[in-house]
Amino acid sequence: MLIETLHSIAEQRYPNNKIEVVLVSQNETISSQLEQLQDRLTLTVLFHNEQTTISHLRNLGAGHCNGHYLAFLDADIALSKNWIACMLDTITSKPGTVLASAMQINSDNAPSLERIRTSLSNAELDTTVNFLPGRNLFLAKETFSQVGGFPEHLITCEDYYFTDQVAKLGDLFYTSKAHYIHIGEDKAYFPMFKKELWRGQSNIASLKGRKIPLREVPSFIVPLGVVISFLFALISTAYNVSIALTFLVLCLLPVCVYSLRLKSLVSNEVSLLHCFWFYVVYFPARAIGTVMGIGQTINTGTHK
Repeated sequence: MLIETLHSIAEQRYPNNKIEVVLVSQNETISSQLEQLQDRLTLTVLFHNEQTTISHLRNLGAGHCNGHYLAFLDADIALSKNWIACMLDTITSKPGTVLASAMQINSDNAPSLERIRTSLSNAELDTTVNFLPGRNLFLAKETFSQVGGFPEHLITCEDYYFTDQVAKLGDLFYTSKAHYIHIGEDKAYFPMFKKELWRGQSNIASLKGRKIPLREVPSFIVPLGVVISFLFALISTAYNVSIALTFLVLCLLPVCVYSLRLKSLVSNEVSLLHCFWFYVVYFPARAIGTVMGIGQTINTGTHK
């Protein structure tokens, strides 16, 4: 997937001599495929074997860049050929815009889960947004320095924290004029469950140091509420069926509401049943990950 990502950079409709690629790797050597790409790209590989956060790796890479603009990419995305040109135009032509990102599109023969993920990513398009995922971010190096880089104390949620800080300086713009394919997108529910456990562990830690908008509150409360209601429904079946049914309704109601909203986003691409199943898996994983991350939150509270 990394090789595909680098090929998509090499194929940009933008002068190659103006593109500098810094790859931060936790491996000890590079593959022959990667070595061959050094003939097509100005590519620097930094080996960093220490067990550190994604934020630390991104900040390390940024410190070795010489350009006026920085592009942060995940190692499993394929960019459209106009990505750099479009990002640069978005930043420079839209007054007040300090960070740009391109829309996600489905891969060929994408399964229902990938289509759901893509639709959720594109819920707001061609507009300013409040935060952006870290798969493809484009901003001036000066802006990056002003916010102090990515938050190295967070294991996950670092992109939301980072873009929230950048949003204090100006607009974040999510455009459909360029796109990317998330090669490593979730395609099956069990791997997704494991990923959401991992993603949820910094939910609480990411609250520190930023103002939480009202619209973000449900994302923390609803998953926990669904799981707690389900557990109470199970416990109540032993002594009171009516109470058990009440808790079961409280469990299923947000799942149904979110599923209907998701169905409106995916239209005819995905069935309502798949939308429902998505949240049946997503909410418990997020809730368990959040609880598991409480210990991590305590540790990061003393991070300097």
